Amino acid sequence: MNESLRWQKIPVLDKGFVCLVDVMGDDGSIVQAARVSYGAGTKTPSDDRTLIRYLMRHQHTTPFEMAEIKLLVRVPMDSWRQWIRHRTASVNEYSTRYSVAVDAVYEMDADAWRMQSETNRQGSGGVLSDAIGQTLSNEEKQFHQNARELYERRIQSGVARELARKDLPLATYTEAYWKVDLHNLFRFLRLRMESKAQYEIAQYAAAIGEKIVAPLFPFCWEAFLDYQLGTMRLSRLDQNVIERLSQTGALPATEEQFIAAQDESWQGLERCRERDECREKLKTLRLYK
Repeated sequence: MNESLRWQKIPVLDKGFVCLVDVMGDDGSIVQAARVSYGAGTKTPSDDRTLIRYLMRHQHTTPFEMAEIKLLVRVPMDSWRQWIRHRTASVNEYSTRYSVAVDAVYEMDADAWRMQSETNRQGSGGVLSDAIGQTLSNEEKQFHQNARELYERRIQSGVARELARKDLPLATYTEAYWKVDLHNLFRFLRLRMESKAQYEIAQYAAAIGEKIVAPLFPFCWEAFLDYQLGTMRLSRLDQNVIERLSQTGALPATEEQFIAAQDESWQGLERCRERDECREKLKTLRLYK
């Protein structure tokens, strides 16, 4: 392991961080696991890279489970709720039943308040004006201060920590150890680094991937970037749409041509997310004008 990475707190957001605690394995561990079935001898680094890319490309995932990393993270509780949904890791979180809550909250800059997306119910769109943002940030700071003072008054009055914490804002930072194998880490990174992920958790994913995984597993990271992150999956229906458009010479397609070539299961539907997603894929491939 690159010892310079161990216990180095990589800053994320305003007061958060990710920190490598330990690692088991490297690129060589992946190819060693893949080759055990046929007992191949020593290979060159070029052979190792080629094999890792083959495994990633064809979703042979088991060898990637043979390497693990353990992290210490400090993350706002609302982002941690998204993070902990990835249930394929071992987790030990800081306990506010046992210890006093971390005295740090995630505070938004005035120019960072995002509006609700008009097309994605769980996502955000553009940003609010600086004037509105400044008001929101001022209100947030006062709210956080009041919530912390209330919490500390409860603690000083002898209230049990498990009750004193109940009104802390979700912006409060928590800390946890998070241990995960490389395969499941890549699943986390693929979802949390993609363009539709929430900005805050995407910053953590990027820090883990670019600052920790990349130097520890360079061949695996390269293959992940090429074959998982930012890639596009074409369903059978998507492929059929492209085939029909190609047969009629309607590429790039107009909206009218796209609608004519749509799958029959989408026809007559005023709203169809699958059709919308297919249209966006064609736009990305420059097959729609």
